[in-house]
Amino acid sequence: MTTIPDSRALLAARQRLEGRIHRTPIVSARQLDELSRASVFLKCENLQKVGAFKARGACNAVWSLDDTAAAAGVATHSSGNHGQALAWAGAQRGIDVHVVMPSNSPEVKKQAVIGYGARVIECAPTLAAREETLASVVAQTGAGVVHPYEDPRVIAGQSSATAELLEQVADLDVVIAPVGGGGLIAGAVLATRGVDVEVVGAEPLAVDDAARSLRTGKHQPAPSGATIADGLRTRLGALPFEILSGAGVLVETVSERDIVRAMRFVFERLKLVVEPSAAVPIAVVLAGGFAGKRVGVIVSGGNVDLTRFFEHFGILDG
Repeated sequence: MTTIPDSRALLAARQRLEGRIHRTPIVSARQLDELSRASVFLKCENLQKVGAFKARGACNAVWSLDDTAAAAGVATHSSGNHGQALAWAGAQRGIDVHVVMPSNSPEVKKQAVIGYGARVIECAPTLAAREETLASVVAQTGAGVVHPYEDPRVIAGQSSATAELLEQVADLDVVIAPVGGGGLIAGAVLATRGVDVEVVGAEPLAVDDAARSLRTGKHQPAPSGATIADGLRTRLGALPFEILSGAGVLVETVSERDIVRAMRFVFERLKLVVEPSAAVPIAVVLAGGFAGKRVGVIVSGGNVDLTRFFEHFGILDG
């Protein structure tokens, strides 16, 4: 049985991360407040190391290892951001990193993983293929697994984003985070224990397994739909499901059109580069369900594959 991180684990993670990651800034904008009819504060993890919040969990996991475990290296599966983060963290510690990535992962994310010195092993774009390939890599190398969202060390690291947000912005009513595997939002739940702040998930309607899981109380199968928010295509993890269920978290869903509109709004009005997954909670806020509230939004990452982005909007030459 995997243990849910306790308050000591969260504190240890923050101490371990001190000086190794950015304390990312908070951005607000009058236009966003007016459209949402709320006071919205964006926690800009798109400006984090490796361009995403994943640096927190990966760094905590890597620097949690004793020297013997570290010498064996680490391995994971990832659609991109966790792989980049683990590759970066491993490079900081000087250990081997192996990353299993779906063949349809954005090329910019594959190249970023390789650029940090890690080995990329491609697999079919299914959760089963990712897990099977990872098991094979571990058997061949002896590396320790740092799972992107089932690892308590990773969740403890991710919790630091919300902990910082609560320190940076007083009297929040709500914290909204995107949901893929669930490590970020599980960390948000743990960071807000004992604090009167509601945690809300945000998910593309096309891959709404987390929303259905928490609504029915039964862990739903991996999603099969297609979404521009490639980082959220994975199934909600078992450990995050347990944490979210215990806290009574609900997940709001948005359409692909809503996601693209939110992404465009952030690009044009806020001048921030955010990836589609990071636009999902902003789309939820823009839907107007939080009128009159003080809302913190974790902007999860900014790693945009520009080729895919331009192709999506039909503005790529040649």
